[in-house]
Amino acid sequence: MKATFLTVLTAVLLALAPAAHADVKSGVDAWNQGDYGRAIDEWRPLAQAGNADAQFNLGQAYKLGRGVPVDLPVALEWFNKASQQGHEKAVDNYGLLLFQQGRREESVPFLRASVARGEPRAQYLYGTLLFNGDLLPRDWVRAYALMTRASQAGVAQATASLAQMEQYVPEEQRKDGLALATAMAQGTAPKAPETPVLAQAAPIPTPRVVAARPIAAAAIPPSVVAPVAVATPSPILAPPPVATSIVAQNGPEARPPIRKKDPTPKPAQSQVTVPAAPPAPAQSGRFRIQLGAFSGDGRAQALWKSLTGKVSGLSAYQPAFVTGGGLTRLQVGQLASAADAERLCARIKTAGTACLIK
Repeated sequence: MKATFLTVLTAVLLALAPAAHADVKSGVDAWNQGDYGRAIDEWRPLAQAGNADAQFNLGQAYKLGRGVPVDLPVALEWFNKASQQGHEKAVDNYGLLLFQQGRREESVPFLRASVARGEPRAQYLYGTLLFNGDLLPRDWVRAYALMTRASQAGVAQATASLAQMEQYVPEEQRKDGLALATAMAQGTAPKAPETPVLAQAAPIPTPRVVAARPIAAAAIPPSVVAPVAVATPSPILAPPPVATSIVAQNGPEARPPIRKKDPTPKPAQSQVTVPAAPPAPAQSGRFRIQLGAFSGDGRAQALWKSLTGKVSGLSAYQPAFVTGGGLTRLQVGQLASAADAERLCARIKTAGTACLIK
């Protein structure tokens, strides 16, 4: 009799488990259709019962203000609950939102965990802390490496901060940072030391690299993660697995420091100084410039074609499409000296393209 009862109970539990899972999916379907209220109704009881995906989804809803009013403290609570169960996206969002809310010391362990998985927004913020010596011992090599990785991933603020850092980080440390960034991309970098959070920030260089507000919610619909068995189409990619967690498609939109408007009249277009003519390509030289890192050869080749039409003399150089770590890096050389590389970069930057000396 007892064995029969256990058999029946097990069968009931197995029958209920897919139904609960399907409810999370039903909420995702409702969310993608714009029915945020129904999505919340599907997720809330599951979140209260301990479902990590539902908890994460509620955190996103309260962060974005969809189906519920914007309430960042409540969003933090749900992200925290899901992160305690190992939900990686919840860990990412919890750390980023803690930083945004000024709870930076609390955010550091979560940012560190996200950095270890290669999360670009966390790399940007953690690299800023390492460069400034805020809450963490100053480490310019690792800061430069993390900022480079975030910039390569398309974080615009990281690209701007990288330009600031280049004014202070010595050339040898920049080279070490680039080598570390490459090792990170290839998964061969040594594990970062578990440095304690400093109780008080160390003195900082002036001007410092500033991470203002890290993440602002975007207005476009969320995508989905955490796949289950059923497949549905996507308007962007090939049909992916259906998911049980929503992810807002937003990047770190940290606002730069506000600067006073310069009262000096701007020169007329005819008065703008044009960078010096590019140096002639060298037969041999150890310097190259890098114009970007992309997820495929096509985008790198398209950028090269575009730039050779905008920057006079650039077509005389030999492009190199260097692959590694899932990225294709567009590099140009050879250049005989760092001064020649700087001159060529100056012309390329006038075309609106970032340029790094290798």
